[in-house]
Amino acid sequence: MQPIPLRLRLHKRLNNQFLRFIAIGLINTAFSYSVYAFFIYLGLNYALANLLALIFGILFSFKMQGRFVFMNSGNHLFWRFLLGWAVIYLATITLIGQFIALGLNAYVSGALALPFSTVLSYLLQKYFVFRTPLSNAQPMNNPSQEKLP
Repeated sequence: MQPIPLRLRLHKRLNNQFLRFIAIGLINTAFSYSVYAFFIYLGLNYALANLLALIFGILFSFKMQGRFVFMNSGNHLFWRFLLGWAVIYLATITLIGQFIALGLNAYVSGALALPFSTVLSYLLQKYFVFRTPLSNAQPMNNPSQEKLP
């Protein structure tokens, strides 16, 4: 048996929804954390710095995640996206506050909260924001069924 060419293996991996989410998310996260750190540097409170980073990141993330990850970039979904991010923001601020209470600084606390907010974001976007209603869901491919013209 011949090995599968690297190009085909990479293509298959990039077709994985969660990996696409991570790729777009890494770019967005780097940008958002840079904004967060910048506002901390300017002397803002961690909650306000995180809120501002979230606002900047949301605008980029909505279209990129919708288009490249969930293949559903309709503008009508933006309010669900915002509601999902409100939940993520509150959970993240709570977690950052707990890390700060343990004696960590705001920079480290923000970085430690990133994996949690990433997983929460994926789950909310997949099952709440960009979900496909059952009435619009595509039937599973069954090789024994042929499509009629």
